[in-house]
Amino acid sequence: MKFTETKLAGAFLIDLERREDNRGFFARTFCQNEFAEHGLNTTIAQANVAFNRYKGTLRGMHFQFPPAAESKLVRCPRGAIVDISVDLRPESSTYLEHVAVELNEENGTALYVPERFGHGY
Repeated sequence: MKFTETKLAGAFLIDLERREDNRGFFARTFCQNEFAEHGLNTTIAQANVAFNRYKGTLRGMHFQFPPAAESKLVRCPRGAIVDISVDLRPESSTYLEHVAVELNEENGTALYVPERFGHGY
């Protein structure tokens, strides 16, 4: 996996490192050790999937307040989404700043959204 930090401290784009052959490809989407090496939360509290029946569907901003705060790993395996993440940590130098990232089936990129960030797509 290739980790690229966004302009928001702690939020990363995670690109696949595909191993391809004539059958297709294989790629690791999560590795506890690699996440830990980048200072990311390695605890997986949930694994979820969403399906939007209609193009242009908006899923509002999601946020959990501590102690229920969660880190999220967002990927779009089919179609495309624009995920917007907002830094909601008042002590952060990027407080209230956001990043918008297109995640799609072509790029296979994931967005790591840290605790205390809002995000929607």
